[in-house]
Amino acid sequence: MANKDAGGSDTGSRETAPTSAYSSPARSLGDTGITPLSPSHIANDADPNVSEQPTFLVVVAIDFGTTSSGYAYSFTKEPECIHVMRRWEGGDPGVSNQKTPTTILLTPERKFHSFGYAARDFYHDLDPNEAKQWLYLEKFKMKLHTTGDLTMDTDLTAANGKKVKALEIFVYALQYFKEQALKELSDQAGSEFENSDVRWVITVPAIWKQPAKQFMRQAAYQAGLASPENSEQLIIALEPEAASIYCRKLRLYQMIELSKAAVNGYSSSDTVGAGFAQGDKYVVVDSGGGTVDLTVHQIRLPEGHLKELYKATGGPYGSLGVDYEFEKLLCKIFGEDFIEQFKIKRPAAWVDLMIAFESRKRAAAPDRTNPLNITLPFSFIDYYKKFRGHSVEHALRKSNVDFVKWSSQGMLRMSPDAMNALFKPTIDSIIEHLRDLFQKPEVSTVKFLFLVGGFAEAPLLQQAVQAAFADKCRIIIPQDVGLTILKGAVLFGLDPAVIKVRRSPLTYGVGVLNRYVEGKHPPEKLLVKDGTRWCTDVFDKFISADQSVALGELVKRSYTPAKPSQLVIVINIYSSERDNVSFITDPGVKKCGTLRLDLTGTSGTSVPARREIQTLMQFGDTEIKATAVDIATSRSVKVGIDFLNY
Repeated sequence: MANKDAGGSDTGSRETAPTSAYSSPARSLGDTGITPLSPSHIANDADPNVSEQPTFLVVVAIDFGTTSSGYAYSFTKEPECIHVMRRWEGGDPGVSNQKTPTTILLTPERKFHSFGYAARDFYHDLDPNEAKQWLYLEKFKMKLHTTGDLTMDTDLTAANGKKVKALEIFVYALQYFKEQALKELSDQAGSEFENSDVRWVITVPAIWKQPAKQFMRQAAYQAGLASPENSEQLIIALEPEAASIYCRKLRLYQMIELSKAAVNGYSSSDTVGAGFAQGDKYVVVDSGGGTVDLTVHQIRLPEGHLKELYKATGGPYGSLGVDYEFEKLLCKIFGEDFIEQFKIKRPAAWVDLMIAFESRKRAAAPDRTNPLNITLPFSFIDYYKKFRGHSVEHALRKSNVDFVKWSSQGMLRMSPDAMNALFKPTIDSIIEHLRDLFQKPEVSTVKFLFLVGGFAEAPLLQQAVQAAFADKCRIIIPQDVGLTILKGAVLFGLDPAVIKVRRSPLTYGVGVLNRYVEGKHPPEKLLVKDGTRWCTDVFDKFISADQSVALGELVKRSYTPAKPSQLVIVINIYSSERDNVSFITDPGVKKCGTLRLDLTGTSGTSVPARREIQTLMQFGDTEIKATAVDIATSRSVKVGIDFLNY
């Protein structure tokens, strides 16, 4: 029974450690398989296979945003021509419709019905009693950011309170974009366009944890954009990186400069696109609906490759925060109990109210003097009277909320100060976060700050950033600021190697056995096997958090089975946000992958006494790959690191 001692599948290994109250995961998981071959070496080779890219006819990028989404594409034959998809039907008056709201509608039977404006309009027109049966979801992308223990089974809640699997919703949304894009490409080409001709790029926030990035890839596989066997067909791009790639190509006429002072040796008459010099550093502030994402890049000429100088930072400070403040204001005026009830009983009317708020939110500006009117849906006024027994007007008078009045046309009149106050907490968080970033030595000599993303269109945010940082660097807004990420993602898909150096967001390593050293190793880690004293659970580090890694950089390590007779070798990969990790049992260390080499069936005669198992991890991409090779037989196993299923 070779497997008994293999440390592979059988957890009841016969040789046990000295009895102690301490339970080691290594023992319970049978994870005692490998020990480093000394000396342990690191080779940072770049992978020769990185450059052999399969050929695609077209790159389609999907910017799957929290509040709005869109796609753009470019044919690889004419990469300088980026097409942003056709205008969407049913757009809002006064809002450019090159993106559509990230809203999805499922029938009462939970089948996909519609997406975007179409979903919103159909839901709006349903009879209120019927509407309660339909599942309407919006702003659901934030769930991937806020869920600490994201899995393939994580739920979302629709407007009517019903639960639905997040994965299902993301798959529906991506399928919708796939169909739209392929249809548009086929119309253009005059013939059927195959999915295999397309390289897909999906954007995600850089500050997302690895599970969320992997969740997006799984959803894309299920939506049929690519497959695990053909994983290169799909690239997960980081939103601020995409914006950065676009910004470095800008010419002066394509941007609006907020700061006019000469900063760090630049006067504002220099062009930026043509004026990027070797070594120039810049910050991209990507402020969207859900998150704000900050990246610091440096240009490396002649090719204009980018190097990430500081790991991505940010947080949930998107424009949704303003909606949340508005909701808090409504609770203050009308009572939290009423607002909760209204959302459940009249979900479509609540959606209408938030749409009305959205268009007024866009009209907020620092120098505005006249009030903003927000129409309350009739059913709000009606339901409030039934619920409370008095009128909305009465509630406003009684609430003592300053600067919000009732107008006889059935509207909430908000003074500009009241509206600006709704923006304040979110904008303060962004400014504070940027202040922290500018304290970092890597960031002190930054020349440019690019403000991108949908929320960057808000004059209040522009003014706050300018007031705080105009003396530190030049503040620049691309003209089509809402489409910056989308266009940059297309450029990234055409040339994924443009970002040459990234910072690792986590520390990675594998669990190993080391020879036990009295006095150095804690006694509870002692494991005696065949008379040899081992220290269990040792974290053998491959790469540290915030370490620079080049694109395609490989870290190689060699190990040998702790027992020569071992035929199944299990190598577990762990990650941690902390830099100094000694044991896989340290707080915050998570298992994120398993490499399982099955060596049964290799004849015993040819196996050398010291068997070498080489482990390779490839970093520097937006995702990480790992491989283990048995040197004697050249058998190998590959694994995409799995952050969702552990």
